Amino acid sequence: MKLVYAGTPEIAVAPLRAILSAGHEVAAVLTQPDKPQGRKGILTPSLVKRAAEEAGIPVLQPDKLKNDFAALAAVKADCMVTCAYGQILTREILDLFPRGVWNIHASLLPEYRGAAPIPRVIIDGKKRTGVTIMRTDEGIDTGDMLLCRALDILPSDTCGTLSEKLSALGAALIVEALDCIFRGEEKLVKQGEGFVCRKVERTRVDFSKSAEEASALVRGLSPAPLAFGVVNGLTLNFFFAEAVPYAGEEPYGTVVTENPKEGLLVTCGKGAVRITELQPAGGKRMSARDFLNGRKITKGMRFEDQSLL
Repeated sequence: MKLVYAGTPEIAVAPLRAILSAGHEVAAVLTQPDKPQGRKGILTPSLVKRAAEEAGIPVLQPDKLKNDFAALAAVKADCMVTCAYGQILTREILDLFPRGVWNIHASLLPEYRGAAPIPRVIIDGKKRTGVTIMRTDEGIDTGDMLLCRALDILPSDTCGTLSEKLSALGAALIVEALDCIFRGEEKLVKQGEGFVCRKVERTRVDFSKSAEEASALVRGLSPAPLAFGVVNGLTLNFFFAEAVPYAGEEPYGTVVTENPKEGLLVTCGKGAVRITELQPAGGKRMSARDFLNGRKITKGMRFEDQSLL
C-alpha cells in the first residue's frame, strides 16, 4: 500500500523502518518542525526526519496540519500510520485516507490514552503494558482496536528502556496490522471506558512515600524530564533508583549510606531507595559511585522535605 507515516521521537523510528522493510511504499513522512536544542539553540531535526531522509522519503513539517493540507492531500496515499506524532488529526485529515489512519499507541487501551502513557504506567507501579494498533477517530486514542499485545514491566525498567521495548513491539505489530488491512481482513474491537493520562514534568521526589513509589517516580521520569532532590544545598537529578528493604528509624529522606560501593541509600516512608545514577545541577550524568567519590554527602544528611516547601 501507499502510505504516509507520521511520527516524531525515537520510539517512532523502528516502526517506520519495519514498514519499509515489509515492502510498503512510504510516499511521505510527517513530523514536527525542527526545534532548537542546547545552549546555542541549534535547530535540530526529529529522529524520524533523520530516518526518513536516510531512506530518501519526502518530509512534511507543518506547524499545523491544516496549514499544509494541500501538500498532504497531494500525496494521495491509501492510508496513514501514526506513532507519537504530536498533533491532533481533524476529520478533514482523516478523510484523506480511504484505507484509514492507524495509530501505534504505547499502552493497553483503553487505559493510558494521551501523550504520556509510558512514564505514567511506570510511575503508577503497573506490572504490564503493551502496544495497541487502533483506527484513529476524532477522539483522543478512542478509536476501534485492531491488534493489542502486552509485555511485562521490569523493576529495572526506566521510561527510556521501556520505550525501546515498546518501539520494537510496535514495529512488529504494525507490520502485522498492515497485512490485515491490505487483505481487507480488519476485525475491529470497540474500546471500553478508559482515561487520558496527564503529561509528566520534572518532579521533586517525595521521600515520605514508600520506596516503591519513589523508585517508580525516578524510573518513570528517566531519562527526561527527571526526578530530583535537594540535600545540603545541592540539587541532584536522579536517573535510577531501586527500592530496597530498610528497617531503621531515621526520618524519611535521610542519607543512611554514602559508601561509593553501595550507592546513595536514602530512607523513605517505608523502606529505602538506592540511587545508583544521578546528575548534580550543572554537571554531567554519572554513577553514584563517581559522585560520592568527589562530593561531601555524609551519613545523617537529609533531603529537603517537599511537604514543608
